[in-house]
Amino acid sequence: MAPALRVRSLSSADLAGIDERLAASDELLATGYPGDDGSRQPVHTVYLPADAFSPGLAGEWGERALAAVDEHGGLDRLAEIVGQDAALAAVVMPRVQAKLESEPIEDLRLDFEDGYGNRGDETEDSDAVRAAQRLAEAVSAGTAPPFIGIRFKSFEAPTRARGLRTLDLFVTTLAEAGELPAGLVLTLPKVTTVAQVQAMADAAAALERVHALPAGRLRFEVQVETPQLILGPDGTSPVARLAHAVPGRISALHYGTYDYSAALQIAAPYQSLDHPVADHAKAVMQLAVAGTGIRLSDGSSNILPIGDRTVEAWQLHARLVRRSLEHGYYQGWDLHPHQLPTRFAASYAFYRERFDASAVRLRAYLERTQSAFLDEPATARALAGFVLRGVHCGAVSADEVHSVIGIDEGQLAALAHPRPAAP
Repeated sequence: MAPALRVRSLSSADLAGIDERLAASDELLATGYPGDDGSRQPVHTVYLPADAFSPGLAGEWGERALAAVDEHGGLDRLAEIVGQDAALAAVVMPRVQAKLESEPIEDLRLDFEDGYGNRGDETEDSDAVRAAQRLAEAVSAGTAPPFIGIRFKSFEAPTRARGLRTLDLFVTTLAEAGELPAGLVLTLPKVTTVAQVQAMADAAAALERVHALPAGRLRFEVQVETPQLILGPDGTSPVARLAHAVPGRISALHYGTYDYSAALQIAAPYQSLDHPVADHAKAVMQLAVAGTGIRLSDGSSNILPIGDRTVEAWQLHARLVRRSLEHGYYQGWDLHPHQLPTRFAASYAFYRERFDASAVRLRAYLERTQSAFLDEPATARALAGFVLRGVHCGAVSADEVHSVIGIDEGQLAALAHPRPAAP
């Protein structure tokens, strides 16, 4: 006979009062911290001046990347340069080759800001319209990267009108050409205050109304490249307020290596992704968006793999890419075709080196079998998220996941990013 339950002491009124007290907290957690949605995040963003884009650019960059590798001894030599042993290279380098042939650019940003400069209104107007037309052509031809968009000028007073004008011309031209690309990305640079981000949300909403787009269709990235966004005049961190100031509008925060370093008076030779001031800013960004679904991107290395410095620059780039991945920054910037081989070589090595061990632990967790690890649900989510990122970028195949772990990609995504049941 089951033991009789003790009479409870908390009344229905007590429980209702607790629910009432926590209603606002429940709402905040549900709406302000929805978690990552499990969709694909690109491993990089390529930047180039907006007027340099053509529908075939991605394929051209892939060809240039492979040519650079061939000029320096081929993929086996690249593996040696970046420190991969023969066993790892045998798995990684064929995937790098295939990636550079099929999808060398995952995310492309047509730049109307620092990479474009001030060319006068007439020229920039024409280039904004032409960029949108060429993007539409690339999408129609199937040559556009999965994610693509523009960076316009900042909302600081001297450039605000120009930035809004370029944004308007670009989005309007795209909308008139047909349905907006699924992977459209807009980037707001040099953000200093929360109000600038709120103004961008207002501009996005206005464009949605004019072009009969669904509310929230135009999301945007925020570039964190000013110290005022990390530490405000009142001693708080404005970057932590962004997600809640414009709910659902921000897709990512991107760290701006050189503007941020220069603002803190770091001498030019020492400005880098791994400088302590960079690590501090990125740690604050990481804390600010944890659980919000907003993604993070590291910045760029301006030491380009060109001429006599190619090998040195490849080693540096591969090391910085790997370091960012280990720090939880799964995306970064690339500025030159010759950076693509090391972007994918370092990224694929990161996921391949830990795939087998992660897969074994996930299978043991799912099958409740004995393992050397006592993994909790949070750890299982992290393991699944790691493997899922490997699948999304091409380092791991869905067939491997099914064979080794026993689940398909959809089940892997559900394990990595479970959605709470409706109350």
